[in-house]
Amino acid sequence: MPPKNPLEFNVNANNYVVGVDFGTLSGRAVVVRVSDGAELGSAVHEYAHRVIEQSLPGSGRKLGPDWALQSPQDWIDVLRIAVPAAIAAAGVAPEQVIGIGTDFTACTVLPATADGTPLSDETPDEPHAWPKLWKHHAAQPHADRINELAARRGESWLPRYGGKISSEWEFAKALQVLEEAPDVYARAERWIEAADWIIWQLTGVESRNICTAGYKGVFQDGGYPSEEFLAELNPGFAGFAAKLATGEVGDKVDGTTLAPLGGLAGRLTARAAGWTGLPEGVAVAVGNVDAHVTAAAADAVRPGQMVAIMGTSTCHIMPSDRLAEVPGMCGVVRDGIVPGLWGYEAGQSAVGDIFAWFVDNFGTDGHERLTELAERQAVGEHGLVALDWFGGNRSVLVDHNLSGVIIGQTLATKPEDVYRALIESTAYGARMIVETFEKSGVPVEEFVVAGGLLKNRFLMQVYADVLRRPLSVIGSDQGPALGSAIHAAVAAGAYPGIEEAAAAMGKRTEAAYVPDEARADAYDRLYAEYRRLHDFFGDGQMLHTLRAIRNEAQA
Repeated sequence: MPPKNPLEFNVNANNYVVGVDFGTLSGRAVVVRVSDGAELGSAVHEYAHRVIEQSLPGSGRKLGPDWALQSPQDWIDVLRIAVPAAIAAAGVAPEQVIGIGTDFTACTVLPATADGTPLSDETPDEPHAWPKLWKHHAAQPHADRINELAARRGESWLPRYGGKISSEWEFAKALQVLEEAPDVYARAERWIEAADWIIWQLTGVESRNICTAGYKGVFQDGGYPSEEFLAELNPGFAGFAAKLATGEVGDKVDGTTLAPLGGLAGRLTARAAGWTGLPEGVAVAVGNVDAHVTAAAADAVRPGQMVAIMGTSTCHIMPSDRLAEVPGMCGVVRDGIVPGLWGYEAGQSAVGDIFAWFVDNFGTDGHERLTELAERQAVGEHGLVALDWFGGNRSVLVDHNLSGVIIGQTLATKPEDVYRALIESTAYGARMIVETFEKSGVPVEEFVVAGGLLKNRFLMQVYADVLRRPLSVIGSDQGPALGSAIHAAVAAGAYPGIEEAAAAMGKRTEAAYVPDEARADAYDRLYAEYRRLHDFFGDGQMLHTLRAIRNEAQA
């Protein structure tokens, strides 16, 4: 294991880095000491537009079902507001900051001109000109066609994504734009992840990071899907890879330049220095994804350490020294979490969103009171089992047209019963993912939890009992932002690599929650019923029909 002593890397104790995490509803910045990872100041900026789901700002143009957009201006405002506020809160001089790193939700992707101007700036009344947030699921029919054709042709990249790519990923969303707004597609000289777009704004240099290219852009074994494959989907789609312009930073792979994680993307421009209050020329780390960068914050960058980043959704990421085809995984990418290892990703499309939906609509007592009431119950006392598909299923079925199911309700069912059943359903979904990995020959040695849901101790204990394994927990409330700061330290040259920086600056508590054997035995019975329900509704016949009826009625 790399040494913890920062003096072995000649780290200056008076140096600091900034990590910026662009989330679903807000962006946050944290100032971190390079020598030991101490978080000295942070600030949050709530997006003015939040998630754009119903209608476009300004014009009020109505959006269709399953749409989710964001505003690029909200992202710039995070740099303008949260970063200076975090530096002020930390009480450090801007000249002591040697690097800045960022992370983003993914796949959050936007069409832009060749100079990086978002098309939403040019045509704000056109929905397809706006950035599509990760949870934009209206491209599911396009993902279905991509998967069907790839399976029929035996495309070698398809097994790397568990046999299906998601409607959330770059190609499905771009195909939707081509077929529903061909003028927007034609004007889009770039189709770029927000994770890379924000780096472009900071440095003035376009780059493409290996993480989003691999997990969200279907980049495998040195290239994107072939023009022949894309043309068979739609003749106008054949040249799509040209819009994934390769950038100027990183190593060329088969003509494509991909920037390595922890690498130096460029230096802060004068314009970006004006936004952030940092000196011009500060090192800017290569862009990254919120979930994947959190592994460094938890010092969980070794094979078999699965990190579950639990918030509105949950993303499960894990480095491994072995390559396997895991059904329903979101992807496996070489160097996708740390250089030199295979990086696996799986996930649940909605977790915290499910609890928020219930409280907002049915739980007048609020989260704390419902948790208190639910915690008093014995396992199985409510007589319910639920499927955690309220935002579709990311893993292991990869079908965002699935929907939530609750079985066993009676006239005696109370709000706290349903609330507990929903919490348990997400734990069952996590167990399904872990078991699928292990059955595929990829062992999960440690389950590490990060994210906002760590605050609910009852929920964490339910997960330990359902998973029948100890839970380690990250030692930071700002996991992605801390992880981005760690990557910034590497990019600035303070540490030779991510592993060394994570060992010095990352933190976690091992076995913070341990399973109770009696409760775990009781949950085994309920989990068996969850699996029966999962298999029965997983074919989608009933749930797809109900969704189609809903969409027709809303049209």
